[in-house]
Amino acid sequence: MIEKFVTVTMLVTVVGSAIAAVLGLIIAMVRRVAPRPVAAVVTFAMNFIRMTPIVVQLLFVYYAFTSIPPLPLGIIVFGVHYATFMAEVYRAGIEAVPRGQWEATTALSMSRGRTWTAVVIPQAVRSTLPALGNYVISMFKDTPFLAVITVTDMVRAAQLFGGEHFRYIEAITLAGLLFLVASYPISVLIGRLEKRLAYTS
Repeated sequence: MIEKFVTVTMLVTVVGSAIAAVLGLIIAMVRRVAPRPVAAVVTFAMNFIRMTPIVVQLLFVYYAFTSIPPLPLGIIVFGVHYATFMAEVYRAGIEAVPRGQWEATTALSMSRGRTWTAVVIPQAVRSTLPALGNYVISMFKDTPFLAVITVTDMVRAAQLFGGEHFRYIEAITLAGLLFLVASYPISVLIGRLEKRLAYTS
C-alpha cells in the first residue's frame, strides 16, 4: 500500500521538476529578450507567484478548477511555483556567461537562436545545475502540502495509518525516514557536482 503513495510523491516531484525546469528557462529568456512591457508583466507575475505561499496557490486552483482532478492540478501548481525560483537561478547563470562569448557570436554572425542554443543555454545550465537540484529536493519535501487538495502522499498516508491503528509516531517516523532515504543521496550528489563544477570552471 505504501508503494502507491510513494509513487504519488515521486510523480509530483519528477513531473513538477520537469515543468519547473523548462518553464523557468523560458521565463528567464523572456525577461532577457522580450520588449520591456512584456518583460515587466512576466516579472510581476513571477514575483507574485514566488512571494505567495504554495498552500494558497494549491487551494485557489483547487477551488477554481473543480472539474480537473486534484493530482494533475497539484503537479501544475508545483511546476509553476518552482519555475519562478528556477527562473532566477537561470537568470544568474545567463548573466554569468562572459561578455566575450556574446561578442564572439556576433562576430561569427550567429543568429540569435543559435547563440542561445549553442552558447548561452549550455553554459548557463551547467553552472546552475547544483542550485536547480536543490530546488528539486525542496519540491520533494513540500509534497505533503498536497493534502490540502485531498491528494494523499506519504505523510498523509502515515497520518491516516496512525489514525486507524493509533500508532502515529511509528507511521510519521517511517514517512520521515523515507524522505531522508530519498533526498539525502541526491543532496550528496549535488554537493559533489557543485565541487566538480567549481574545480573545472
